[in-house]
Amino acid sequence: MNFFNIIDLLAEADPDVLDRFSSRRAVFNSLGTVAQRTALATSPLFLGALFQKAYAGTASLPTDILNYALTLELLEADFYRQFLAAGQIPAGADFNAITVIKNHEDVHVAYLRTAIIAAGGTPVSGTATTGIRFNPSLLPATYADQLKYAQVLEDTGVRAYKGRAAELIGTDLLTPVLQIHSIEARHAAHIRTMRGQQPWVSLGDDLATDARFQAAYTSGVASSTKTAIALGGTTYGIPAYNPAQPSPAESNQQQGAAGTKLAVLITTGIGSTTYLADDAAAAFDEPLQAAEVLDSSRAGGLLA
Repeated sequence: MNFFNIIDLLAEADPDVLDRFSSRRAVFNSLGTVAQRTALATSPLFLGALFQKAYAGTASLPTDILNYALTLELLEADFYRQFLAAGQIPAGADFNAITVIKNHEDVHVAYLRTAIIAAGGTPVSGTATTGIRFNPSLLPATYADQLKYAQVLEDTGVRAYKGRAAELIGTDLLTPVLQIHSIEARHAAHIRTMRGQQPWVSLGDDLATDARFQAAYTSGVASSTKTAIALGGTTYGIPAYNPAQPSPAESNQQQGAAGTKLAVLITTGIGSTTYLADDAAAAFDEPLQAAEVLDSSRAGGLLA
């Protein structure tokens, strides 16, 4: 299969196709060796993902997605730096756990920076005083409240990775991003356990009814029209947010909607009256769109 012949054929039907792909040539050129590119170019998954990007009205490239992930990792890493420096964490298991989680976030930051540079992009940056960092004025004075912020950050991170992983199908970046996603989920479960909460999302989550954090567990955003984010010394694209189709709330009990396929109310499809609404809601983690994550009502509101 000649990849560029496909573009030529499309150009006959759509004169604007070259403009659509001009900025996306970087997708093809950033996938490694000639042999790797040749193999991927013949993959239906690769072609599907690439054409979806060309015609979906979004400027997102793999480097955009990695910068989005790096923004979240920098925010988390700086939060845990401040969390440890505040000196409120009890010695022993709690202190050790927060230290390990902070080290994980630092490793994620280092990996994503390297991957973005290798793909020809400019990584967003953040230090204790510049760029992407947690707003120190929001760090609570008590350990119990600091843990609440940790839970919200980790829960949001899990949903954020899930919301964009599909955009990397057909690239060699999908596996490492999913590896980070699963670790974020383990962080979320551990923080929840440290707080005496269920390790999974449930209808009874205390933070879901706390005015400070409620938006992170509900559907939609206050407002978001951005399709490009300028942070940490660079700009990256994000998919346009459709307010008519917000991501499901974390307490969602309906699953399986896709295109014209209707969702199934899980509590009616399990086949046993012993399963309650809370059981259904706890069995799924919902994705979040990028614009929802970066909105001021969620993680965007925690940036300095």
